[in-house]
Amino acid sequence: MSYFDAASAAPLHPVARQALLAALDDGWADPARLYREGRKARMLLDVAREAAAEAVGCRADELTFTSSGTRAVHTGIAGAMAGRRRTGRHLIVSAVEHSSVLHSAEVLEADGGTVTQVPVRRTGAVDAGSYEAALRPDTALACLQSANHEVGTEQPVAEVAEVCRAAGVPLLVDAAQSLGWGRVEGDWSLLTASAHKWGGPSGVGLLVVRKGVRFAVQGASDERESGRAPGFENLPAIVAAAASLRAVRAEAGQEAVRLRELTARIRARVPELVPDVEVVGDAERRLPGTVTFSCLYVDGETLLHELDREGFSVSSGSSCTSSTLTPSHVLKAMGVLSEGNVRVSLPAGAAEADVERFLAVLPGVVAGVREKLGAPVPATAVPQTADVLVDSLGKRCPIPVIELAKVIGTVPVGGTVRVLSDDEAARLDIPAWCEMRGQEYVGEEPAERGTAYLVRRLS
Repeated sequence: MSYFDAASAAPLHPVARQALLAALDDGWADPARLYREGRKARMLLDVAREAAAEAVGCRADELTFTSSGTRAVHTGIAGAMAGRRRTGRHLIVSAVEHSSVLHSAEVLEADGGTVTQVPVRRTGAVDAGSYEAALRPDTALACLQSANHEVGTEQPVAEVAEVCRAAGVPLLVDAAQSLGWGRVEGDWSLLTASAHKWGGPSGVGLLVVRKGVRFAVQGASDERESGRAPGFENLPAIVAAAASLRAVRAEAGQEAVRLRELTARIRARVPELVPDVEVVGDAERRLPGTVTFSCLYVDGETLLHELDREGFSVSSGSSCTSSTLTPSHVLKAMGVLSEGNVRVSLPAGAAEADVERFLAVLPGVVAGVREKLGAPVPATAVPQTADVLVDSLGKRCPIPVIELAKVIGTVPVGGTVRVLSDDEAARLDIPAWCEMRGQEYVGEEPAERGTAYLVRRLS
């Protein structure tokens, strides 16, 4: 089985396993106690904190171990907002942040605060100028990921941090996807990360709060972890997380070069091997091991199942793979094709032979899924009729686009196809199809049920 979903969780690093087993024997006692076993546990905790702080590039007393990356985000945002409540209750986030950040924003709004979502370019990156424009006198905090979890695009953190610093606004950076590859550059104020993203054990997160940042812990707390992560520390997991972070950093330079070559190969060859594919995300400023593409006329869930049958573990942002039947907020914010979406995120040590086998298997898998769905094939001449109405109400992605593609050739150049759909994904996928196929997306109109999407044939 070829595991290509490291962006969700990286395989446990051998160093993490070794450190975890050793700490189970030596780090079981309460590090807050003064007897011998407690002092030994405290020494392990202090060494782990110093190692993690060195990797992050902060002081050891600025770093808190939490129970997860999500908990680090929630604690960081709530504490920073509360610490600056005299300034105001305005929060700035990008439209492609991880759900943990967006959920914190929703809680703030429900409690009377305000949130500004900064848009992104089609590559998934923000402009520092957009953050500057979003700043207000009552802005208490800004948040920006270091790199996107779905498409791998790296963000201009240093530039945004400079803009925020000039305005006196702290910047919280979600570094979950990038910390294993290197430090986050720039004058940021808070940082969060998650150990299972770099090959550490699950259940360990990092929260860094720089000295001088106003921070007020919310909720009940105790004397542990500066009051920011109450409860008995999971010391064996913390030791393993810090040890594995140091280990992956030592390997990162060489491994990044190798994985960049493999993902560049996927980016270049997938559109050559599979018709009607859009590769999404920035081609240059991206994580070393992540590449994402979307296939027209493909059901994302079926595609993932078929790839799993062929021995490949990948993930997707397609609406067809989610219980909500809506496309991922990242793909939606980017305005790219969402149907048939595949994210390949290679773990450290991924074999070149596995990548080549993936490229060999993918065309047949996509073709098979398209055939099952009745996707269009290169068409012969068909009789042309007047403007056409396609009723795709009640049909989920990618059926509305497939039915559009089947009938576009039946209208004359300049004619219009009106697609009725009640699937949210159609709002993304129909304009994306038009751009890929050289047709004109006219816009949408309200309908008695769902929405009517208008497409004009140009060729």
